[in-house]
This record gives sequence, C-alpha cells and structure tokens, in this order.
Amino acid sequence: MNALILAAGYATRLRPLTDALPKQLLPVGGRPILDWIADKLDELPELDEVHLVTNARYAPELAAWADRRGGVTVHDDGTSSNEDRLGAIGDVAFVLDRTRLVDDDLFVIAGDNLFDASLADYVAWWRGQDSVSAVGLYDVGELSLARHYGLVELADDQRIVSFVEKPDDPKSTLVATATYALHREHVALIGPYLSEENPSDQPGNFLAWLHSRRPVYGYLLPGEWHDIGTPDQLLEADNRLRRRAGLPTRSEYALD
Repeated sequence: MNALILAAGYATRLRPLTDALPKQLLPVGGRPILDWIADKLDELPELDEVHLVTNARYAPELAAWADRRGGVTVHDDGTSSNEDRLGAIGDVAFVLDRTRLVDDDLFVIAGDNLFDASLADYVAWWRGQDSVSAVGLYDVGELSLARHYGLVELADDQRIVSFVEKPDDPKSTLVATATYALHREHVALIGPYLSEENPSDQPGNFLAWLHSRRPVYGYLLPGEWHDIGTPDQLLEADNRLRRRAGLPTRSEYALD
C-alpha cells in the first residue's frame, strides 16, 4: 500500500494566515498539521511510499517540510490560484499519471484531517472486507454540520448504500471524512471517472460514484475528528491538542 496526502487547495477561508503558508503547515497543538497526519501514516506497517500533492504556490514550503520529515515525495501540480486548481480528484489523477501508484492499493488522506483513530486498526479492518474500498466515517452530531460533508448511509454489514455529497437536507449526521482506503482495482477507475466529465473536486464525489459500481464500506472512526477549514475550526483543534500537550489554551489563534 502507498499513501497520498492531498494538499493542493488554497485555503481561502483561512486568509491571511494562508497568504504565505499552506494550511497544512499551520501549527496545532504546537506542531504543523502535517506532522500529526504523517505520524498517523507511520502507524501503517505495510506502507511503501508516501506522496503529497500540492500547487506551485505552496510547493517550496511543503518540499522543505518533506525534506525535514523524510520519506515523502512532493508533487507540484503547476496551478497557482483557486481559479485554475485541478480539484482533489484531478490531483489524484495527476499523481497517478506521474507514478506507478495506480498499480497498488492507495490510502488517500486530506492534509487538513486530524483524528484520534488508529490508521493501523482502520486498514486492518478494511483488509478483512476482501477486495473493497473504504472511507472513514464520523458522526458530527448536528444536521447543520452534516450539510457541509458527504452524507453516508450504511447497510447492516457496513457497506455504503447511499453517498450524497453536501446534501441540502441531510437525514442523519453520519458523514465521510477524507480518509480513503482504495483497492488497487478501484484506483484504476479514477481515470474513467474523470473521462465521464464528473466533478474533479471534493474527493467524496468519486466515492459517491464508485459505491454504486463497486463495493465500498464505511469505517466509523473512534475518538475525535477535526476538519480544519475555517478559523473557528482551526482554533478549536489547536486548543484541544494544546490541552493534550499541556499547553495553555488561547482565545485567538496565533502562529507562534
């Protein structure tokens, strides 16, 4: 199995913090967001390669982070603004075209995902399902929040029977997180998905398309999960991790 971290967005909702620094390098709990994610990927004993896709604007900073971290290959998709970006699925396809990752299972994770769950447990469970893909799920607890994510309905065996990206009228609060374990046969379908002119952004759109064609299962992530897209979400995640690290909490987010 290989891993691909998605870090090619422009995080416009977090400006001015992201004017010069990619969101994925903003510190939470005293460490860059990417450090927490890389630690989670390190839990996977079968992981061969870790790749990260970003854009021309943030590539130098993320390449420097990868050099310090070690073991991460960075790909610059060549875009320079929110207007010409490839979209998350387009970025996956971009990396697949440049590498041999399409030949193996692939764990895709957004670079702004923070969670308590063990990826080793997640992948071990996924392996037990036999030639399927899977997505990490989380109960956000409020219908108003569920509107911002992919809403998932499961059968009794945890197979996904419905996947609706950003529903106007959600019926539950069980949503997909951007943590995808993709079987190698399904990785190869990203090209056909895009060739049908399906949406290239929001990686959940691919899972919404895939689940009606191939078996896709949902894994409920235990513990807490943070999707960092707004200043309030960033402050909340920072304070929770600062408490765990024994650091004082703050009323306003700061880079130091």
